[in-house]
Amino acid sequence: MAFELFISLRYLAAKRKQTFISIITFISIAGVAVGVMALIVVIAVMSGFEEDLKAKILGVTSDVVVTRLDGPVRNWPQLGGEVARVPGVQAASPFVYMQGLLSSSNGATGVVIRGIDPPLARRVISLASSMTEGQVSALQTPPAQEPGIILGRVLARNLGAWMGDRVSLISPFGQMTPMGRLPKARQFRVVGIFESGMFEYDSSLAYISLVSAQSFLDLGDQVTGLELKVGDIYKADAIAGALQKRLGFPYFAQDWMSLNRSLFSALKLEKVVMFIILTLIVLVAAFGIVSTLIMIVMEKSKDIGILNAMGATRRSIMKIFVLEGLIIGVAGTASGLAGGLGLCALLSRYQFVKLPPDIYHLSKLPVLIEPLDVAVICAAAVAISLLATVYPAWQASRLDPAEAIRYE
Repeated sequence: MAFELFISLRYLAAKRKQTFISIITFISIAGVAVGVMALIVVIAVMSGFEEDLKAKILGVTSDVVVTRLDGPVRNWPQLGGEVARVPGVQAASPFVYMQGLLSSSNGATGVVIRGIDPPLARRVISLASSMTEGQVSALQTPPAQEPGIILGRVLARNLGAWMGDRVSLISPFGQMTPMGRLPKARQFRVVGIFESGMFEYDSSLAYISLVSAQSFLDLGDQVTGLELKVGDIYKADAIAGALQKRLGFPYFAQDWMSLNRSLFSALKLEKVVMFIILTLIVLVAAFGIVSTLIMIVMEKSKDIGILNAMGATRRSIMKIFVLEGLIIGVAGTASGLAGGLGLCALLSRYQFVKLPPDIYHLSKLPVLIEPLDVAVICAAAVAISLLATVYPAWQASRLDPAEAIRYE
């Protein structure tokens, strides 16, 4: 063991008359530990919320969407074969997008209608996992029967329309008649209710079959675009770029991250801000490390003078106190790491913090521990502790040995 480390450990083990310094040292370690623990727990909870949000978004939307800038896609099977050649694309499904007015006997509201082909759509989106009533396959009704529609739970509540009820879909484009352009309306029967957990989707989104949407909008065999499933959702932006390059104008490919860029940018900014705010706890603990080392330097000035007289260099003296502060920082970081991981495990297993399910669609805090986040937090805590040692250690190295032991 190097003599600098040996002396650092001896100085931390305070004698009876130095109990006050020992208490300050313990407070410094506890301060670093509390800061690290708070950072790990808060960042893990925010990561959990972000991951839960991603799962909800990808439950009702696809990884990549391909559309045309100049209108509907005319020959979508050929386009599907073209996009399937791009590495990373696993499945494709056509869809029709439209906005309209949905009315029932109890009310009316504006909605977003998506026409899907259930057998193909289940390979691209996980709408079936969000269904609370009915089945997605119920959209495939025989031509002689009334077409079906699946509503978001909040939308169904606002309309007062539930399983088996009839609703009317009104298109704002309408159709030309001798009396001018009149709105086009068609009745649908509610065959399912879904709940994604995203208010924006649950309150304004409805699904009908692809055939019904094409017939309602007089599209023939045309569709709005293709929804794609990719192998790695975090490479969706690169795959969308490859699709754009392969298809060229007038096709336009967008990945799920760009479609929700503002939402995820806000979450990322919030995560960074919380990291900065909670790092201040570690900075406060760093002042405790500074005060502890300054008091030890004052207490050990005679020892420092003797070490200098025995041949210890200024670099060695500085190294002694840097190691002492570093030991405090590492001990606090290790304690905070253990406490943070333990608290995260408890939060993920037990419902200490209960959330109202009707608001958050969660019964407990979602916790996701990212190894990179934990590594950054621990590295930041140790770095701050190390920086806090520089001034006291430098002051100790500048002590004049003759002055330190003059009256001894």
